[in-house]
Amino acid sequence: MAAVPAEREWPRRREERAGGAKRRRREEPPQEPPERPGEPPREPPAEPGYLALARGLLAGGAPARRSPAPSRPAGEPAGDGASDRDDLLGQLIRDLNEINEVPFFDVQLPYELALKIFRYLGKAELGRCAQVSRTWKILAEDEVLWYRLCQEEGYLLDTSISDHSCWKLALKNCRAREHMLKTNWKNRVGAVSQLRYEPGRVLCDVHSCDGVVMAGYTSGEVRLWDTRTWDYTAPVLAAVAGPGGAGAPPHVSFVRINSSLAVAAYEDGTVSVWSLLLGREPIHHFQHNQRIQALALAPGGTAVATASGFEVKVESPDDKGFWQTPGTFEIQKLVNFLNLVPDVTGSPVAVAAAEDIVYLLKAEDPGKVLHSVYGQPVTCLDVSAHEAAFGIKTFGWLLNEPNQILLYNLETNQCVTKVGNSIGDFSCVNLHNSPPNMLVAGNKDRRVRVFDVRRGEAACSLYAHQLGVSAVQMDEWKIISGGEEGLVCVWDQRMGTKLWEMHARHPVRYVWFNSHSLITANIPEEKNPRGSSITDDDPSVHRKYRGIIYCYEFSVDQLAVESVLPICRSSYDELTGYNYNIGLAVPYDSI
Repeated sequence: MAAVPAEREWPRRREERAGGAKRRRREEPPQEPPERPGEPPREPPAEPGYLALARGLLAGGAPARRSPAPSRPAGEPAGDGASDRDDLLGQLIRDLNEINEVPFFDVQLPYELALKIFRYLGKAELGRCAQVSRTWKILAEDEVLWYRLCQEEGYLLDTSISDHSCWKLALKNCRAREHMLKTNWKNRVGAVSQLRYEPGRVLCDVHSCDGVVMAGYTSGEVRLWDTRTWDYTAPVLAAVAGPGGAGAPPHVSFVRINSSLAVAAYEDGTVSVWSLLLGREPIHHFQHNQRIQALALAPGGTAVATASGFEVKVESPDDKGFWQTPGTFEIQKLVNFLNLVPDVTGSPVAVAAAEDIVYLLKAEDPGKVLHSVYGQPVTCLDVSAHEAAFGIKTFGWLLNEPNQILLYNLETNQCVTKVGNSIGDFSCVNLHNSPPNMLVAGNKDRRVRVFDVRRGEAACSLYAHQLGVSAVQMDEWKIISGGEEGLVCVWDQRMGTKLWEMHARHPVRYVWFNSHSLITANIPEEKNPRGSSITDDDPSVHRKYRGIIYCYEFSVDQLAVESVLPICRSSYDELTGYNYNIGLAVPYDSI
């Protein structure tokens, strides 16, 4: 191997020595120069980002923007820094509930503003947010949010936010109760009771309001029952004595009741008004010269309307409680149907159907004709706050025109829509108790029809009864119908199937229900049946002629009143009864 010249060996050694020094300088840690006298102290190295965020939250200020943390020098112990971070995070978690600002990731919001954001969330979203952190759990379970949800779903509307300590639990209980009631309705689980009044003789008319039942009889007596408390011994409302007090009292023609008043009309044209708060004696009384053909009572007010002959009279009390007559209207024909428009401010407004003319009766416009077609009589009528629905009987096969139900707007006095296409006459219609944009009607062709007024067509049609349909009502999921043959049917609206039925002797003239109870009345056509001696001392022989009122209760909570079974609440006058699942209803099969 040839020797390297000396002039080339020297530069190569010099480059190796320089490279080794660079490597040694790179491996050594950087050393800070010593502080000079008079120089300000240097700042400590930057902390990790999450540790700076925690210190900023504890200090109460806005957190600084995170910056990348410098690498820890090799060989530095991590014990002190880890313990400092644990203490800071623990203190942060403990103090989050005591501050008024809620951390939303990298920003801070006041509690009220965060609560306003959470107001747009539903039950499922609030439940998911409650699983994010302890702070969000407290925010998602705030009583204001769950009180609003409870009100939006229609539960506990008459309560304030201070009535319950946990509105989330209150909403859960309400939904569970609703599910239980729906199951009991479908499976016919509950108790049934008969409302009888033997001295009243034959039943004439029945009406109810929020579970308080009012009935009038051929003996001239009017009786009340409060089914909300299972108190079936309510007093008889005293009637006004006739002139001289001689002769038998007249039959009761109509009865109506709302939350504050009870009204009864008699065969001789007498009308008596009672207050449900003051007692048994009537607070108002007036007389017509002829027989009363129709009676109406405002659902939420104090106005009373009567139709006698060709006259419609409206009575209402003033601010001091003195009764006056806001309007008396002359009608060209005899009135068949009469209703008062609910929720009217000022003078009462009535809708009257007289054969083939429908009138809108106002004090400022007494002769307003809403609808009139010669030769097409009105067969049924119902009124809501802004609309009126009535069935008309057309000429039928002569002009190939079917019977229909007309829906009028009471503000514009214009026909909104026409629904129905039936050969039979519409015998009953229910608008004010139906869901929005829906109405239900019964027909003499034995069918119950549910109409969607927005589309102007039938949503479903049910073959319900052996004879014509006489009473009907619906809600969001079920339909209750009564027939001329005495059958009460409960239907599932969406499935279009019959859930169950009950039968009695006389036609069903009245049906009313709410979420947990059902009231039906079978009223006989003959008030003085042939071959029966009503004046006998033993009225039990003629019980089959009298009619009956049934009260169904589907709330399980009310079945165990003072640990008394339903069988023990009966009078044991009947020899047979019905068995509902595990509870004997009225009153027993055999003992």
